[in-house]
Amino acid sequence: MPREWDARTYDTLPLPHQQWGRRTLERLRLRGDEVVLDAGCGTGRDTALLLERLNAGRVVAVDASSRMLERLRERLAGRLDRVEVIQADLTEPLPAALEVDAVFSVAAFHWIADHQALFANLAKVLRPGGQLVAECGGQGNVATVATALREVQGDGGPAVWNFAGVDDTRRRLEQAGFTAIEVGLLPDPARLEPGEQLHRYLATVVLGSHLDRLPAAERDGFVRAVAERLPEPVVDYVRLTISARRG
Repeated sequence: MPREWDARTYDTLPLPHQQWGRRTLERLRLRGDEVVLDAGCGTGRDTALLLERLNAGRVVAVDASSRMLERLRERLAGRLDRVEVIQADLTEPLPAALEVDAVFSVAAFHWIADHQALFANLAKVLRPGGQLVAECGGQGNVATVATALREVQGDGGPAVWNFAGVDDTRRRLEQAGFTAIEVGLLPDPARLEPGEQLHRYLATVVLGSHLDRLPAAERDGFVRAVAERLPEPVVDYVRLTISARRG
């Protein structure tokens, strides 16, 4: 079952996601009148950027988290006439009538276990020739955090991330009917202030799925234990970049 998020705390943090959103959007070729699917839209930060590029178009904003979508509606109040908001699991079929010119996604796909189902569902709603442009955690992402988790838990804990590699991603895209595929890995570490900012960031952005499985009284101690085992206040991100077109 998709997890819920603390959307309000998420929006107060110095997220590198903002930089990821801008540079992913730069790879999306738009005239301005298209319909674009924001897959895993979160609180709508990138949806707002998309709307600025789509002066005569609209966005279909999809996320599994009701709290994220509630925050998105607040952020985009006054512009929701150009946004269709859908709460959905991207590994399940999207509405049959949905048809879009492009799919855009930032920092979402690594939370999805079944990338084959994900790409197949996106291909079904994407018009022939339409673009898929995305960025998410890739092979080697947050490896130092994962090591700290193993030290705290004695193992890696539940499998909550799917950090795919280049070859597997290319193969899955091809099987879903995509062409003109470009996939790469980009190291992009994020440095945070030690102490409270690092702890809040880890708890809200990185470790939430692990914390969901703990009693509330144990969560702060768990986060601090992980943070103490990091060699520096850095989350060692590796981004998987994806560009493709539906054949």
